[in-house]
Amino acid sequence: MTNSSVHTDIHLAGRIARLPEPWRSYALLARLDRPVGTWLLLLPGIWGIFLATGASLQTRLIDTFLFTIGSLVMRSAGCVVNDIWDRDIDARVARTAGRPLASGALSLRQGFYLLAILLACGLGILLCLPLICWALAPLALFLVALYPAAKRVTWWPQLVMGFTFGFGAPMGYAACANGLDGNGILLYGGVILWQLGFDTIYGFQDMEDDARIGVRSTSRLMETQARPFIAACYSLMLLALGLTAIHAHLSWLFWPFFSIASVLLLNQARIVNPYNAPACLKEFRRNVPIGMLLAAAFIAGRIFG
Repeated sequence: MTNSSVHTDIHLAGRIARLPEPWRSYALLARLDRPVGTWLLLLPGIWGIFLATGASLQTRLIDTFLFTIGSLVMRSAGCVVNDIWDRDIDARVARTAGRPLASGALSLRQGFYLLAILLACGLGILLCLPLICWALAPLALFLVALYPAAKRVTWWPQLVMGFTFGFGAPMGYAACANGLDGNGILLYGGVILWQLGFDTIYGFQDMEDDARIGVRSTSRLMETQARPFIAACYSLMLLALGLTAIHAHLSWLFWPFFSIASVLLLNQARIVNPYNAPACLKEFRRNVPIGMLLAAAFIAGRIFG
């Protein structure tokens, strides 16, 4: 069976479409046309910020602001790293062939210039956070650099993506708890499973091209077991998040939001179709409002209990 259509995930519209070159290509390289990834990096950080005990509301709000800016910057930096690694592969995949480095709209040197600026901005944000975050930051950068290599050596690059994109959870938790304990690690585990699930859905879009050029992915590996695999990822994720809420003594207000998000996630696992690329992209994007519901759960459970 085949994906239902050839499509691109580039959104060349609005203000970005009106930018002159090379600024338009820089914006596309930084994925400013697609804020979904920024949200999916930020939201676990918010979960961690409000799961942690002992911090004032003012501290949590300041950290949320810093993580918002940091997520935008570091998500863009991660995309630049990924596109530098994958520029030759991207040029051979229908969905990604129009990316600036793959298409030649920007040179490799220009890509490195943008990366340097983004990393400098990220360092500025990091310096505003507690020392524990400084200790965790090198591991985060290592994961960002490692992810693009994963698809070349393992069938589980989506799992590596989970470790990478989910790192905001332990960072947010550590920023407010001034340390990382078992509850913060359990939250991280839940986020990794969530991102393994939705990034596998995202990867279903590229299975044909990946198979043709020999790129490995969890999506290809789980093609015939898509629904039970996604259901297992989401079920274990929800179990981990529920346990963190209990251990952290969040109030009953956590559970209504959590329950709605649980239903939406499990329904997504029930209906996912790995052979319908546009539908997979749509389901992937739905994880943003689901993540917002879970953020509301952690905020309500901590602040309004």
